[in-house]
Amino acid sequence: MRRNEFVLVGFTVATNLADGVAKITLPLLAVGLTASPGLVAGVGLTLTLPWLLASLHVGVLVDRGDRRRLAAWANLVRLAAALVLVVAHAAGVLSLPLLYLAGLAIGIAEVVANSSVGALIPAAVSRDRLRPVNAWIAGSETVANEFAGPAVGGLLAGVGTALALGSSAAAFAFGAVLLALLTGRFRATGLRNGGDAGNREDRVPVREPGRVRAEMVEGLAFLWNHRLLRAMTLTIAVLSACWSAWLALLPSYATRVLQLDAFGYGLLISSIGLGGLLGAVAVGAVNRLLGIRWALFTDIVFTVVMMIVPAVFPRAWAVGVAAFLGGLGGTLWTVNARTLGQMLVPDRLLGRYGAASRLLSWGTLPLGAALAGILAEITGLTWAFGVFAVLAALPLVPFLWIVTESEIVDAQRRSEADHGILAGIRNKY
Repeated sequence: MRRNEFVLVGFTVATNLADGVAKITLPLLAVGLTASPGLVAGVGLTLTLPWLLASLHVGVLVDRGDRRRLAAWANLVRLAAALVLVVAHAAGVLSLPLLYLAGLAIGIAEVVANSSVGALIPAAVSRDRLRPVNAWIAGSETVANEFAGPAVGGLLAGVGTALALGSSAAAFAFGAVLLALLTGRFRATGLRNGGDAGNREDRVPVREPGRVRAEMVEGLAFLWNHRLLRAMTLTIAVLSACWSAWLALLPSYATRVLQLDAFGYGLLISSIGLGGLLGAVAVGAVNRLLGIRWALFTDIVFTVVMMIVPAVFPRAWAVGVAAFLGGLGGTLWTVNARTLGQMLVPDRLLGRYGAASRLLSWGTLPLGAALAGILAEITGLTWAFGVFAVLAALPLVPFLWIVTESEIVDAQRRSEADHGILAGIRNKY
């Protein structure tokens, strides 16, 4: 494996292991501080709210600055937040407000790190390696974040919360060190407003350089004017809200309905990672067998299954199987959607496109967590899962209408032509 690919996968494994452990530890800390499922769900809200509030500004920052350096600093912020929680827990002064503040800090740093790394991948690897590298990275994300991280987190939390949080801090520090090994230039490149002029959907309004608001609008305009990317973003917006709700409801559901301990809860979430591992390994074969369109479609179907099983069949093994399918579909979507975005979006817009996309899609994460908490308080945990099963089914028809195989092929052909034009201009000058 090439050096940059190795570094990117290693960074992904380290930081997502840390995230996976934190994903288990923080809600369990909240369960120990309150009996309210709504307040416990609030932890998920703090971890995801920055995607809604800070994405666009972070996108501008990513397109202006050194993407590798930004990702490294973000990891150091996550390291500091984890250490604060370790000290507070050891001193016996841990509280829900402090837990929420730490969650916000970790969430903001995650926005910066993910946006920066996502934008630097095309500069770190060759174009023909994008899909396999994205498969490795997406598989590593899912396995580390959803399988190994939760399982290890549940085990460590059973031994001691300080040990679990300390392990997260060490992994964040290791990730920051790994980034120093990347080779290359990781500032945005490309022509302003028109380097990809062959593509009608690449022509965005001219904005005055240096104005943050204008640059944010440029990224939003590119996404909104691109029919395929817009449809995919709106689809994942609905699915992300459902996933966030599932993760917010599960701590209370697992401990009170399924009667699982911390380790059992971690194993249940880790089922997602097993499905994600299969998705990362099989994405090439699935794409050849079904086509990219139907590979993406599986994520919608499996998310519906993931939501509805806890509502109608409260058995740990059944919820685990549904989570496995959710992880499988999620990784098939992530690899294909990420690769398409990196192929279709000019380099100078990658940070702002990623920010705009995450604002519209991942920005629904806090909304899903908040709605899940409210529904759980009013209707109970089982009915809350049922509501999100219905919500997850809403994108089925719009997706099939807009995201067609011909639309995907046409977009890829336009992108190949545009990159050829841009490469010719660069070689000339």
